[in-house]
Amino acid sequence: MEKDLVIQTITTIFHGADQHDWAAVQNALADQVWLDYTSLAGGQPALLTGQQIANAWAAFLPGFDKTHHQLSQFEVDLGGSVAKVRFSGKADHFIGAATWTVEGNYDAEVAQQNGRWRVTKLVLHLVNQRGDLGLPAKAGEVMKNKTHAQ
Repeated sequence: MEKDLVIQTITTIFHGADQHDWAAVQNALADQVWLDYTSLAGGQPALLTGQQIANAWAAFLPGFDKTHHQLSQFEVDLGGSVAKVRFSGKADHFIGAATWTVEGNYDAEVAQQNGRWRVTKLVLHLVNQRGDLGLPAKAGEVMKNKTHAQ
């Protein structure tokens, strides 16, 4: 039962991102989250608030016409109020007929906080990306133009 709740918490983040439900994303994240997407985007891992992560994704992902995250192969090691989770993910990003696909494995930690599970660590280990690798820049331009149009 608890393992299912842990998996559901992680799934909420990615499905929330696809639906642009930023409140759901933020609510599934802890107040402080160790986020490491350096294998995909470079830079440095960072300790961020759930709100910072949700805001960053909200400023980028709607630049795509659609995104679709698929998660699988969950392995949950439950130790009291903390769970270590490994899983695989595939994310398809679309603008028109163009697609950018990212595949990787994740290491996550999920902890019980105030009676519910929340993600405290999310590390992506990139396995592959394919398709239009320029699509993220195009999505950024779409968002930049949306901001200027308002």
